[in-house]
Amino acid sequence: MTENTIASKPQPEIGSPAKRHIARYWQLYIMMIVPLCHFLLFKYAPLFGNILAFRRYRPGMGPYGSEWVGFAYFERFFQDPAFWRAFYNTLILSGANILINFPIPILFALLLNEVRHVKFKKFVQTVSYAPRFISTVVVIAILNELLSPSTGIINRLLVSWFGMEPIYFLNEPEYFRSIYIFSETWQFTGWTAIIYLAAITGINRELFEAADIDGASRFQKVIYVTIPSIMSTIMVMLILNVGSLLSLGFEKVLLMYTPSNAMVSDIIDTLVYRTGLTNQNYSYATAIGLFSGVIGVILVSTTNWLSRKATGESIY
Repeated sequence: MTENTIASKPQPEIGSPAKRHIARYWQLYIMMIVPLCHFLLFKYAPLFGNILAFRRYRPGMGPYGSEWVGFAYFERFFQDPAFWRAFYNTLILSGANILINFPIPILFALLLNEVRHVKFKKFVQTVSYAPRFISTVVVIAILNELLSPSTGIINRLLVSWFGMEPIYFLNEPEYFRSIYIFSETWQFTGWTAIIYLAAITGINRELFEAADIDGASRFQKVIYVTIPSIMSTIMVMLILNVGSLLSLGFEKVLLMYTPSNAMVSDIIDTLVYRTGLTNQNYSYATAIGLFSGVIGVILVSTTNWLSRKATGESIY
């Protein structure tokens, strides 16, 4: 065997597979440092503050120097009618929001994918996800202008066309949930549809060609090719939505909150805000927030298990 033959043979790689992988993709690992630090500082480090739920916090003593009270605050909010009202309002508002605003982006993405005029398709997509970049404060200001009983265009139409009395929509409890859900539809439909459009783009084109050969119509291709192909994405989004069932858009609800609609607009997040920051009862607010987080974990795990059993798709 000559020296050239020996030199041409591939040399075995030195080191463990993990070390070789890191050496090959070290740039990606460096890029991971910033998001990893973000999650450690703002997601995991605050978890240690949950100890306040089991202690009677006193200023100056710190969370670990306060008196241990066990489950006293949990027993307290279980007996508090204000908590159960907020819990009920959260379930109703969040459940209705998922029921209405979860399928709408899917339907919108399916319809937009069928548009063949490229310029019109891009125009509709741009217009639809633009509201996502509008501040929540500005959204509520727009709603105030549209629904104002004196200058709002909605009330003007009701008065001039139907002879009705002006309605203060944002102050009436019966309109609160409808306004909230409609604003979420307008603000997030286009943005969420981007996820489903990306999933549709990744579908193997050969599946559509096979459907064409079988004589399938466009509607049949949507039902039997497109939807089954993006089902994994749909189930992941459903699991995430159900997991946040008790965590609504706190800022929007707080900005829409008035004493007149408090019976339907007071949710767990606003209760925690009012109890912790306004009344400075930090331990009680922490107990309510911890309970909400535990329920969220249970909902995610349950939905993930049901999804895996029913469709074979799950997050973990």
